[in-house]
Amino acid sequence: MDPACAKQGKEKKSKKERKIYAFLHESILTLQAKKNTMKLNKALTQRRAFLSGPAHRRRNCTHCKGEFPMETLNYQVLEKSGYDGYILKNAPEKVLQFGEGNFLRAFVDYWFDLANEKADWNGKCVLVQPIAPGLAKMINEQEGLYTLYLRGSENGQKVDDKRVISSVSRCLNPYEKADYEKMMDVAASDDLEIIVSNTTEAGIVYDPACQQNDCPPSSFPAKLTRVLYERYKAFNGAADKGLVILSCELIDNNGKELKKCCNNYAKDWNLEAEFIDWMNNANTFCSTLVDRIVPGRIRDPKELAAMEEANGYHDAVLDVGEVFGVWVIEGPAELEDKLPFKKAGVNVMVVPDVTPYKKRKVRILNGAHTGFVLGAYLAGFDIVRDCMHNDTVRGFMNKMLHEEIIPTLPLDKKDLEEFASAVEDRFNNPFVNHELMSISLNSTSKWKARNMPSFLAYIEEQKQLPKCLTMSLAAYIAFYSSDIQERTADGLICKRPAGNTYKIQDDAWALDFYYAHKDDTAAQLVNAVLTNTQMWDQDLTKIEGLEAAVLADLEMIRTQGAEAAYKSCL
Repeated sequence: MDPACAKQGKEKKSKKERKIYAFLHESILTLQAKKNTMKLNKALTQRRAFLSGPAHRRRNCTHCKGEFPMETLNYQVLEKSGYDGYILKNAPEKVLQFGEGNFLRAFVDYWFDLANEKADWNGKCVLVQPIAPGLAKMINEQEGLYTLYLRGSENGQKVDDKRVISSVSRCLNPYEKADYEKMMDVAASDDLEIIVSNTTEAGIVYDPACQQNDCPPSSFPAKLTRVLYERYKAFNGAADKGLVILSCELIDNNGKELKKCCNNYAKDWNLEAEFIDWMNNANTFCSTLVDRIVPGRIRDPKELAAMEEANGYHDAVLDVGEVFGVWVIEGPAELEDKLPFKKAGVNVMVVPDVTPYKKRKVRILNGAHTGFVLGAYLAGFDIVRDCMHNDTVRGFMNKMLHEEIIPTLPLDKKDLEEFASAVEDRFNNPFVNHELMSISLNSTSKWKARNMPSFLAYIEEQKQLPKCLTMSLAAYIAFYSSDIQERTADGLICKRPAGNTYKIQDDAWALDFYYAHKDDTAAQLVNAVLTNTQMWDQDLTKIEGLEAAVLADLEMIRTQGAEAAYKSCL
């Protein structure tokens, strides 16, 4: 027997416990001598289970405390831990959610949990694995409970909030026959009101190979069609038994695309016209915009161990997201009262058209990233947070947002200003080291999609060049042409003013272009970039004064440094 364990537990263990431990210990010694690896591992697992059981842990064996896991989170363990936050143990299952990953649990299930607490919604979510490998077993072992940390910066202050989420009842794996049947039982339940999905960008696809009798069909839209058909049959096509379907996949018009796929399956499977009518008219397919960064897990083992020690339990599906979060749902006005979020007072809104909010996110959040990071990297910065601690870089970003981008957007200016102010907090997240080089990936297409629309709209409206966005375009050229070293199979190697090399990753044609122009003068390069219609779908030299302005900005970046160039815009 381990001396330390024996010393601490000798007087406290019952006679039966001492016999069990002694047997396990002797078995391990025998198997070690015989070098029987398979049986030895089994015996070690049994001893670990014994030592990590509640009887052993109640004795506070300090020798084993760090080596063996704490009790796994469930309702009983949570109660013993002394947690005093909001918890709802039992409630009707009102949501069927396709996707059990970190994002939905840190986003959608969080909003439903708040709705339970603040609006007395009294509902639970049944999660469904979209693919065979998944988290169902771990989620079910914890009775649907998991710990969510929302971490970041809010109004300039560090935030590290913990909440145990209790809006999940269970998780089903439809690739197991019993769970597939349970999914169909939920489909036919009178309690069901909402379907949510996030099956990745590749999830909303039409696969003609999927058949009605597959158990389950491989694609998510085919599974959803089966679920809807089951519900249609269960309620004889009653119009009031339709569902609200909230698609969270990161594609444009996600709800509309999902509806198209379901209609294709209904036709392929020769389902009755009455069902197709019910599917399209009794159900509400909503496109939605989701916005929350979800790192998903704690990567530092020591930090994770300290969290579990503080919590008093082990959580196999612990989740981490940023503080900021907004969910924009496209749908009819009456949907706002049907969903629980307005009553709960959370940052979820129902709007007639999600497009302006998509534009807000792309132009402000994503446009800010692409707009300042390339020059900031040349100036010697490596992560986003450090840029927010520099007056020049932060000032450049804020001027670009508030004076050049926001005036071109078709939304309430107060809303836009608040969203832009939150961007600075999000970029200043003390828990996330967001590397500038990771943001620089595919910057040619990113600048075109994220910054060019604001750039052109500003010129159209103000009849002049926007200083910061023009400088940002020059910084893009500077980043892609900084002392080019070589063209490798997967990138373009350049040298930073500080002396270290870096690898640009982009479409091959873009990298080939810059390598071919590596010996150009600044004027030749600027002209070649601005006249490249493959890059911009137009000849930018036709914009009055742009070529000269970009050339002047590029030469300033190269001679005085990117930080000084950014400062000249302020």
